[in-house]
Amino acid sequence: MAQIKPFRCIRPNKDVADKVAALPYDVYNRQEAKKVTEKEPLSFLNIDRAETGFDDSVDTYDPRVYARAKELLDKMIADGVYEKDDEEVYYIYEQVMNGRSQTGIVACASVDDYINQVIKKHENTRADKEMDRIRHVDTCNAQTGPIFLAYRSNDIINNIVNNAKKDEPIYDFISSDGIHHIVWRLGRTEDVTAVEKAFSDIESIYIADGHHRAASAVKVSLMRREQNPDYTGNEEFNKFLSVLFPHDELMIMDYNRTVKDLNGLDKDEFINRIKENFDIISIGNEPAACSRKGEFVMYLEGEWYVLRANEKLLSISDPVESLDVSLLQNYLLGPVLGIGDPRTDSRIDFIGGIRGLSELKRRADSDMKVSFALYPTSIDELFAVADAGMLMPPKSTWFEPKLRSGLFIHSLE
Repeated sequence: MAQIKPFRCIRPNKDVADKVAALPYDVYNRQEAKKVTEKEPLSFLNIDRAETGFDDSVDTYDPRVYARAKELLDKMIADGVYEKDDEEVYYIYEQVMNGRSQTGIVACASVDDYINQVIKKHENTRADKEMDRIRHVDTCNAQTGPIFLAYRSNDIINNIVNNAKKDEPIYDFISSDGIHHIVWRLGRTEDVTAVEKAFSDIESIYIADGHHRAASAVKVSLMRREQNPDYTGNEEFNKFLSVLFPHDELMIMDYNRTVKDLNGLDKDEFINRIKENFDIISIGNEPAACSRKGEFVMYLEGEWYVLRANEKLLSISDPVESLDVSLLQNYLLGPVLGIGDPRTDSRIDFIGGIRGLSELKRRADSDMKVSFALYPTSIDELFAVADAGMLMPPKSTWFEPKLRSGLFIHSLE
């Protein structure tokens, strides 16, 4: 059963929380991150992407970069930008985007629950991306970017959260991307006890977003255990910073694809190959979003098409093979366009649904050739894959809104 613990949070003071809060480090490339940090000196991106404080000749993974991150964090704490709780509490974190709200509990999850698969993943991770965050967490001696976790909605937790939201929030601001962020402190003893007990009765927790941050936190913990063979299990390095959301408040957006060429086919040959597994309908020069599972929207040479998987494809029952991202890969991108491994093939790129269909058109009209929009993976599909101990194909889910880094910090001391 899940161990979801309160913790002593390090967090920004109320006057600067909106300036400190930053999108996750991996949303930006180096130049984009540098523009953000130049514009806002208090942005947590200065710490998350500390290479922005160096000339471009300094490698992103240079040891000096991680040392600078720790130096900046220590300075912000010393300067009073950050304050530390004197007791272990939870926080309630609500985000509102385009009128839709999702509210999670900020807490620490258990490294052992990750190892024992009480906390379940649905994606593989890359060693190079893990190593960056391992070095960042280990050097800063703190976890600064929460892992986005999901659980099946629970009435007890819902009631506590709803009651807590009647109190005065400690943060209430709208970020530059239009997302409304509201945070409440959940520190009453009876509430803390009830939340911890309710989570202990939940069988499975799921990583929605942040697989690399989770894997890195676990590996830092294992390193610390080796360094401290007499560890008790209660040390802070045995936990990792998380925000946990009920499944019925989450929205997964489409994660779309664009491909550089038609693999040597002309347009008519390409469309005929598609017809082997999909019904294809031209809808002219105006796009339309996918309306159901098994439906795809394609843009090619100034024209939009709807592709519908045939009955054979729709009858697939395997949790992974039945995903729309798998249908597109296994029956079109692979056999027709020759995209063997989308993780490594330079001919394919991925576009989050937040960018809209216009970005698919722009890319196909510029540096690519053909684009595909997908129907979003559902949270139930994500749970089914994770429960089966299986992994999704790369770039299967795009969650919005993104959690902010720098609002909640978990010290490993």
